[in-house]
Amino acid sequence: MSQTTPHNILHWIDENFEKPVIVICLLVALILIPYQVFTRYILGTWLQFNVDTSMVEELSLFCFITAIYFGASLSIRRRKSLRMTAIMELVPERWKNLVLMFNNCAFLVLTGLIAFLSTDMMEAQIRLPQVTPTLRMPYLVHYTVLFVGFLLMSIRLVQDLYKLTRESGFGQLLAAAAATALMAAPIVMRAEIGVTFILVTVLAVCMIFGVPIAAALGLAGAGAIYSTGYLSLNVAAQQSFTSLDSFPMLAIFFFIAAGVFMGRGGLSADLFNLADKLMGGRTGGLALTTIVACTLFGAISGSALATVAAIGMIVVPSMVERGYSRPFAGALIACAGTIGAMIPPSNPFVLYGIITNVSIGKLFMGGIVPGLLTALLLMIVAWWISRKNGWGGKAERHTWSEVFACIWRAKWALMVPVIILGGIYGGIMTATEASAVAALYGLFVGIFVLRGIDRHNIVEIIVECVVMCAAVMLIVAMAHIFGYVMAIEQIPDHFARMILGFTSDRVTMLLMVNVFLLIVGALMDPIVATIILAPILVPVMQQVGVSPLHFGIILTCNLCVGFVTPPIGCCLYAASSIAEERSELIARAAIPFLVAMLVMLLIISFVPDLTLYLTRFV
Repeated sequence: MSQTTPHNILHWIDENFEKPVIVICLLVALILIPYQVFTRYILGTWLQFNVDTSMVEELSLFCFITAIYFGASLSIRRRKSLRMTAIMELVPERWKNLVLMFNNCAFLVLTGLIAFLSTDMMEAQIRLPQVTPTLRMPYLVHYTVLFVGFLLMSIRLVQDLYKLTRESGFGQLLAAAAATALMAAPIVMRAEIGVTFILVTVLAVCMIFGVPIAAALGLAGAGAIYSTGYLSLNVAAQQSFTSLDSFPMLAIFFFIAAGVFMGRGGLSADLFNLADKLMGGRTGGLALTTIVACTLFGAISGSALATVAAIGMIVVPSMVERGYSRPFAGALIACAGTIGAMIPPSNPFVLYGIITNVSIGKLFMGGIVPGLLTALLLMIVAWWISRKNGWGGKAERHTWSEVFACIWRAKWALMVPVIILGGIYGGIMTATEASAVAALYGLFVGIFVLRGIDRHNIVEIIVECVVMCAAVMLIVAMAHIFGYVMAIEQIPDHFARMILGFTSDRVTMLLMVNVFLLIVGALMDPIVATIILAPILVPVMQQVGVSPLHFGIILTCNLCVGFVTPPIGCCLYAASSIAEERSELIARAAIPFLVAMLVMLLIISFVPDLTLYLTRFV
């Protein structure tokens, strides 16, 4: 017994080391932001109490950054890092571990480098201490979190390398390490290579071979910084911290949490039942129900992938049971799920707004028309295919009293868009505050009303939220290193001049950019594409008369198509898993729906008055 107990304890620590920090940080941040709203309006404006909430934002951000870097460590342990998988699928089985080892070695170079550079920042704070403006918290604490987070990531990568080595042998580990060293050698030796070439080549090579996107961006940026000879590598560590030390970044964090809480809490089932009552009796009734349910859930989650997962788990088995083909069911949920990234509160719009300094409220309002237009066009296609294949609706007819009863049961879910959009456009809350209130509301309803969240699963659900968000936010942090070099080298300006030298015609430029974004969306994760391309393309589009607001809508809707197109297509693969069908069959079945989405792109690109009409009221 004495021999097994220490082993069990170590195993438990290995499994759960990051979880207490993650849970505490999320809950603290989740309570603090709504508290700020409550004290400002209820205690301050209405009851005339003078309550100081100046420390709330700083403490929330500290909890956010801590949760992200501890969550990133856990995402590595669970192999949840976002990456391109197209090459991995083509690699023979016996070599897959070798590719994974190369990926881990490359990632380890980055995490080890930033952990090491963080110690320099910690040492500087010990010599010349600085404190935050309101909490008076030493910055040494923040940089210690950065160091511990990247050290934990390094440890998790070493653990994974150890497991892979036990499976495939020490020889493959040596080969992977040699390949990593070979890739790094020209940069370390400061060969005569242009900074732009290093940025593009390292990013492309890493992404093609499945290195996590965050690591690919970080390595490309750090390599370019080192090759300049005049920039300090400490910039990489500084950007890793300052990139997330932004209050609007919390909105992405909380909207993801809100989507998970509402999906797991049971709100998605109520929305599906309401949509089924409204649309289920028509030709292709369940297909139309799916699109309506995705639109409703998208209005509370802001995420395409969350919409596919939450609604797909309910509707796809029901569609198959009622005679719809599996490829059709998978294609429909994959395409309809993208509405979640268009209609407010859209996470891609939040990210674009932060990057380009465009009003997130206006972007939200601008996403309503593309989202509803996409839903309408998908419904037309779904009805036509269902009619052609004889997929009818349910025979029973519903009375208005039954419909109103279903609306009443779904009231908890339908309140979410009212809270978010009413709070933002009513001037009560910022987008970040609205996201936190929505997340806290979703957690409260999931625990106390619908009871889908209980003491048995609440910890794992919170951890799932943070791990999912950490995978995204680590990309954002590393992309800031990449973007810093681009800005210093004036790459966006050079690119803009090159493009404008080819054509300055607005229509031609819009067609070219749409085609380019469709290709990029098929090859690159939309988050990465937004971070990299927005600073480059916005100045170009402004030169031909397209406003940053209009272009943000065009960019996001184009990249939403990429959610469904191989080889990246995260919604495509999620739908494939849910439908238990091969992704290529689902991709083929999605072609008519993708044509409908292309029609939507043409309309929002060339009829800006329709797209931007609602933004005039913000």
